[in-house]
Order: sequence, then structure tokens, then C-alpha cells
Amino acid sequence: MDNMIYIIKRIGMAFLTLLMISFVVFFIIQLPPGDFVDSMVTDMVAQGETVTEQDIANLKAMYRMDRPFLVQYFDWLKGILTGNWGISFYYNQGVLVKIKETLGATLMVSFLTLGVTYIVAIPIAIYSAKNQYSLGDYLFTFLGFVGMAVPNFLLAILLMYLSFKWTGRPIMGLFIDGGITDWASLLEFLKRLIIPITVISLNEACGLIRRIRAQMLDEQEKPYVLCIRAKGTSERTITFKYQMRAILNPIVSGLGGMIAGVFNGSTITAIVLMLPTQGPILLKALQTQDVYLSGGILLISATLVVIGTLISDLLLAALDPRIKLLEEIK
Repeated sequence: MDNMIYIIKRIGMAFLTLLMISFVVFFIIQLPPGDFVDSMVTDMVAQGETVTEQDIANLKAMYRMDRPFLVQYFDWLKGILTGNWGISFYYNQGVLVKIKETLGATLMVSFLTLGVTYIVAIPIAIYSAKNQYSLGDYLFTFLGFVGMAVPNFLLAILLMYLSFKWTGRPIMGLFIDGGITDWASLLEFLKRLIIPITVISLNEACGLIRRIRAQMLDEQEKPYVLCIRAKGTSERTITFKYQMRAILNPIVSGLGGMIAGVFNGSTITAIVLMLPTQGPILLKALQTQDVYLSGGILLISATLVVIGTLISDLLLAALDPRIKLLEEIK
């Protein structure tokens, strides 16, 4: 019963958080001076067209931008809940239609990157902690600092250059013309995944390695580990039966933030590598003040973060009952 109450409370907080985020998103994307109509009028004037005040008023009425902010927000929120996300002003098509064009590729790259991040980071962090001050520990620490310091787009350019030197052509994009139709096109698709997943996952993996390594080193000096080791328990058992349970907390607690970093942090990399993901579309929507498209993409990103945080909270409660006890005390 207590578990069910905790889950219901967390889900309720997630919905309330999403509602607040939707308001903040719609407010922030309208903060810059002007709107889509103003940007369009500026382009029309630059091309030599004559635009009168009546023309501007007609355009604002056509795009429904002459209404108060709260009216626009509640209409947008109602449309989100009913499946009508509005029309993209810049692309002149439904927001959901435009988002669906790249959402699949974005989610695929994001979750593959997330999986690679954990698969790579956890073994390296455990090795570094168990072999502190060894050559391997120094090497991984150095590579971790380099990975966190080098911008993703710069690494993407470097890997594209190397791919050109080795194969005679730069590896860009994800799909060949015509999509995946046979084994050859599938193999080509998998080859093209290597660079974006490597680039996007590197920074997150380096940060995760540092956190897990620090947690492992802290656990190794605790009395219960020293007691278990004194009883003759093997290091393998100590690591995977006892210490791993302790380091799961920082791994799980960072899930929401990592989803946000992977989903939002690949925009420049996607532009450099010409990836068909949400990043370039979001950038163009923000530049042209395409309110409904940029708001829709940002809301999807925020929803993924909230869902990731909700999952991490529930997993943490299952892994560490003290968390639920703290909630009850509050």
C-alpha cells in the first residue's frame, strides 16, 4: 500500500511538473522581441516588397498572433491534449507531421547513445577504482578529461576527416537514398551510426565514469567492505554483490539528466554530421520564432526528462528503501 501511494504521488508530481514546464516553454519562446510575422515582414522588405501596417495586421490575424498571451497558451495546451499541435509557420505543415519526420531517428540515436554510455562507462569506472593509480587508471582518467574538454562538433569533424582518409568519403547522415531495403543498406546504416553515437556518448560517458569511480573508491574504505574482505571474500564478490548495489544510486539518479543531455546536446553535432534528428529543426524553429514547432519539440524533450526522472525515482525507491522513509518524514 505504501509503495502504491509513493508511486501515485510521484506520477502526480510528474504531471504537475509537465504542466508548469509547458507554461514556461511557451513563455520563454515568446520572450524575444517580435514574432514570426515580424521575421517574415523583415524578409519581405529585404526582398523589395512593400508592406503596410494593414498587411502586418492581416498576417498577425491569419497566424492568430494578435491574441493575448494566455489565450494563445491555453489554446496551444488544449491542442496538445487533443492531438492538434498547431501548424508550423516556417514549414507550412502540421507540427506533429514535421516532428514525426525526425522523431524516430532522434529517439533511436538518443537511446542507443544512452545504452552505449552505460555499457562503456560502468566497466571502465569499476576497473579504474579497483586499480587506482595504475597505468590503466591514469590512462582512462586522462582520456576522461580530454573527452569532457573537447567539443562534440570538433570531434565529429575530426572523425569525418579520418573516415574520409580511410574510406575515401566522409561518413555523414544516417540513411542512404531509398532507406534500408537490403542487407547492404542495413550495413551502411550501421556504419553511419558509429560516428554520431561515439561523439554524442563520449562526454556523458566521461562524466559518468568519474562519478562511479569516486563512489567506488568511497565504498572501498567503508567498514562493511573491510569486514567482508577480512573474512576472505573474493574481490569479485565484493565488487558485484556489495559495492555495485551502492553505486547503483548515482547511476540511476542521473538518468533524467542524461536523457536530457543526449536528446538536446546533439544539435551542433547533428548539423555537422547532417543527421535527420530534431536538433536542426529546433534550431531553425527558434531562429524563425516558429512558436508551435519549437514549443512542441521542447515539450517532447521536457517530457522525456520528466519520464526519466520519474523512472529514476521509482528505481531508487526500489533500490534504497530509505528514500521512501525520507519522503514520509517530509
